[in-house]
Amino acid sequence: MHEKASFLVVDDDPVFRQIMERALTRQEFDVMLAATIEEARQLAQHRPPEYATLDLKLEEGSGLQFLPTLLSISPACRIVILTGYSSITTAVEAIKLGAVNYLCKPVEVSEVLQALDAQEGNPDAEIAENPPSVNRLTWEHIQRVLQENDGNISATARSLGMHRRTLQRKLQKRPVKR
Repeated sequence: MHEKASFLVVDDDPVFRQIMERALTRQEFDVMLAATIEEARQLAQHRPPEYATLDLKLEEGSGLQFLPTLLSISPACRIVILTGYSSITTAVEAIKLGAVNYLCKPVEVSEVLQALDAQEGNPDAEIAENPPSVNRLTWEHIQRVLQENDGNISATARSLGMHRRTLQRKLQKRPVKR
């Protein structure tokens, strides 16, 4: 009897989880859903997943923080980080920590599956015609400093020489377009 491959979806958006569950079930995956890192850890320990998507920005943490834990539970797990708050810094960290890919939301399930199956990089990836805007570079710098401070808002604000509330407002906004 062929056992379905297990797929863990970790995202704090209930609508997104439901959409992923339906689409992945149609693709014959055994889908496990988690809204928090703790739920995800418990599910993974009960049944180590073969595939996973981790939302970068969760209410009480980050997919980057959970990624090493998930790989310690299921070393062969193929993981894609999904985010609406993309930055070069978090993309690089995700790959360094063991994710096989990093995708920006909104994303189609077919794109996620393609990213999970990709064994090699794409040398023909699209290269932007123009350099990033100053606002985008500012966003990237804030993300890099935030990462260096392990997500600590107060320490990041001190490092950047700005008020903590100002930094929080900047972080609540969507990333600046390139």
